Amino acid sequence: MRIVHNKFLPFKGYEAVNLFGILFCRKGTAITADVVRHERIHTAQMREMLFVFFYLWYFVEWLVRIPMKGRAYTSISFEREAYRHMYDEHYLKHRKPFAWWKYLKRRRG
Repeated sequence: MRIVHNKFLPFKGYEAVNLFGILFCRKGTAITADVVRHERIHTAQMREMLFVFFYLWYFVEWLVRIPMKGRAYTSISFEREAYRHMYDEHYLKHRKPFAWWKYLKRRRG
């Protein structure tokens, strides 16, 4: 994964943003192996959805989850999969295609 340190992306308050498989980080931000793994999971999701559909689905799901209980961002199925497995060094080796699908169910509480 290519990592680009810069002073513009992502917006302040965020560590990193993955755009089409390239990880953009703010200058001075320490990016851990766990964060890189999280973003690699997103890259796998993007590839299986041909990138454009990933962003479209992400945005629509975020809109749908805004009125639901909890933070919309952390309720998005893509994020739930990535956060759940970001500490597993071997996850991408055994990850099944469209694994994020099972995280679509609404979270309890």
